[in-house]
Amino acid sequence: MRLICFFKGIIGYFRSMKYHTARLISIKGLVQGVGFRPYIYRQAIRFEIKGWVENNNEGVTLHAEAATNSLNRFEEALKNEIPEAASISAYSSLETKFVGFEDFVIQKSSNLSDAITEVSPDIAVCNACLEDMKTQAHRINYPFINCTNCGPRFTIIKDLPYDRHQTTMHVFELCETCKMEYKNITNRRFHAQPVACKNCGPSYQINDGQAVSDGKKLAEMLAQYIDRGEIVALKGMGGYHLICSALDETVVKALRFRKQRDGKPMAVMVKDLITARKYFKINEDEAVLLSSWRRPIVLVQNKLPLAASVSRTLSRTGVILPYMPLHHLLMAQLKTEVIVLTSGNLSEAPIIIADDEAKAKLSAIADHIITYNREIYNRTDDSVAFVVNQKARLIRRSRGYAPQAISLQLNTEGIFAAGAELVNTFAIGKGQQAILSQHIGDLKNVETLSFYEESFDRFKRLFRFKPTLMVCDLHPDYLSTHFAKESGLKVVQVQHHHAHIASCMAEHSLDEKVIGIALDGTGLGTDNTIWGGEFFIADLNDFSRAFFYDPIPLPGGDLVTKQPWRTAFSYLYHYFGLPIFIEETAKNLLPNETQLPLLKQMIDKKINSPLSSGAGRLFDAVSALLGICRQSSFHAEAPMRLEAIINPQCRGKYLFELEGQKISFRKLFHQILQDINQQVNPADIATKFHNTLVIINLQISKLIRERTGINKVILSGGSFQNAYLLEQTEQILMNQGFEVFSQEKVPSNDGGVSLGQLAIAAKRRQQGNC
Repeated sequence: MRLICFFKGIIGYFRSMKYHTARLISIKGLVQGVGFRPYIYRQAIRFEIKGWVENNNEGVTLHAEAATNSLNRFEEALKNEIPEAASISAYSSLETKFVGFEDFVIQKSSNLSDAITEVSPDIAVCNACLEDMKTQAHRINYPFINCTNCGPRFTIIKDLPYDRHQTTMHVFELCETCKMEYKNITNRRFHAQPVACKNCGPSYQINDGQAVSDGKKLAEMLAQYIDRGEIVALKGMGGYHLICSALDETVVKALRFRKQRDGKPMAVMVKDLITARKYFKINEDEAVLLSSWRRPIVLVQNKLPLAASVSRTLSRTGVILPYMPLHHLLMAQLKTEVIVLTSGNLSEAPIIIADDEAKAKLSAIADHIITYNREIYNRTDDSVAFVVNQKARLIRRSRGYAPQAISLQLNTEGIFAAGAELVNTFAIGKGQQAILSQHIGDLKNVETLSFYEESFDRFKRLFRFKPTLMVCDLHPDYLSTHFAKESGLKVVQVQHHHAHIASCMAEHSLDEKVIGIALDGTGLGTDNTIWGGEFFIADLNDFSRAFFYDPIPLPGGDLVTKQPWRTAFSYLYHYFGLPIFIEETAKNLLPNETQLPLLKQMIDKKINSPLSSGAGRLFDAVSALLGICRQSSFHAEAPMRLEAIINPQCRGKYLFELEGQKISFRKLFHQILQDINQQVNPADIATKFHNTLVIINLQISKLIRERTGINKVILSGGSFQNAYLLEQTEQILMNQGFEVFSQEKVPSNDGGVSLGQLAIAAKRRQQGNC
């Protein structure tokens, strides 16, 4: 017995020598729902680490024991070889008491505090699962296949930690085969919360008929419908889509008519990059973005024609690759190579997620309705992006991106940012993070407001958020402003364009004086007029208005966004008076001559003619003047059509003047009228106009730099969704030695305003200003 004890002691001694180091490692970021714990387990086996790892509501925590050298290499791997969809925002490693574990295990999730870990966005189906769909007996053609590396996440989660019973998969009991995979630590489906197969998981249903779990059979039926010119409503990952052939003008026109979507361009889906490159001009950066696990719609240049009603003569189309298993099965069966994939809703309403609502509202649009029996808990539209200067830029941040947090250098805890009115998102503050909602939409109707309120309630519960400070826009009529003010909490109001600049600053972790260029359509200024062509000297706390576009009256108020000719009239009347309308070019602006005295009277007597310095209205005016878009059928149509005809070979520009702080466009309009009268190609006129704005951005930035010494320039606002304007402005500023920052993680349009609002409120609170 003594000999046995002696040898046990010797073994224990050498074991403690071998595993003489223990560390407690905490990892925060996007580390749940992305296969992070199985990844850690594999690394632990690789480096002979003993101990444990667990999910908790703050992230991932592990106790690791090994020789010092092995632990160092283990930690290096943890930081640099993480799963594709994962990201680390905070990492800490502390020496801890050596215990002497004999193996490495994954422990049950725990709930530590009101702190939270990041929630994974939904992830496109991975290649490994697509292969499994061909080979695994219980998953042959199974249209809900997923693993720890892919599948639904945010759309099905109800609470943290991210475990199956806290998702909408809780109603599907695992079969024995799936259960073994779920519990097998070496299996790719270990603790994959949505894991299922055709024996135990969700199934599709066609037109209230029988359940279908064979995805290939379902795809064959859908392909028949689409190839013969019919419209299908298909339940997607974050809501319903409407689908039809994108090469059949008759059915696309019918879809537009039934959906009440007269002009707004539609997105299309293609099978793969080969097909995408057949129909569109796609560079390598766009190809990478299209193929990424986030799978956004990407705006690319047209090559071969689609049905005319898809993009309505615009030069770019939104393209997306398959991201659900059924998408892949469907595209393999279709004869048509390109299909329309547009949100399943009526115009201006949120995307539909409830099956009963889909049947009630989409049956008048679609010939067939395809549902499935798993609940979509969090509604998400497809995200939309484009590439400029080798960087991906977001237009709509939703599926694949939300609700991934953005790290700030400020304490944001308890701050709720209500966002703007158009393309709304809200943001909540947790610790030193901003968590933006998915795309909500235009807060102009009851349905969208209900979606906003529902999402706020769900974010409060999911992220353990307790609001203590509300921040909103200056505009008193925004529904988001009303929502903040009706909370009963303290409210901070932030100027719209300051929020735009702060949004970009927050994204790039800037907290200093900058030159801020904010170009968009509208935002209430501190002088109670409409701003939108702004050059600020700004920091996160405050701003001063250094220069701005010449304000002009908008006869008819909001009506000018639907009738851009009104703004064109106002510019010409503002600069040249009534005599200009004797000329044929100016006279042609008006729908009829009776409008002239009416508009003149409205402007002269200041009747429903608010002053605006908005860049968006300047684009409207030039577009209308050239006859490109005088009646707009969707938001920003006139600027989009003006951009669409740009001739990149044209290097000309127009003149402008500085009148104190005002940037006058008198000479610009005079020269445009001359070019029109001389029958200069409208594409060249449009390009010269864009080039002028680029030069203004440079010259004003240089002037501010000379006066202040500030060298960092921020570009934000919806007008910087114009790819040509953004590309040329960035390049010319950088060529002149400026440090230029533009937005990538959040949209430069009003979808990014909530981030700026939150950053400003956090900074002001830090300084005791609110």
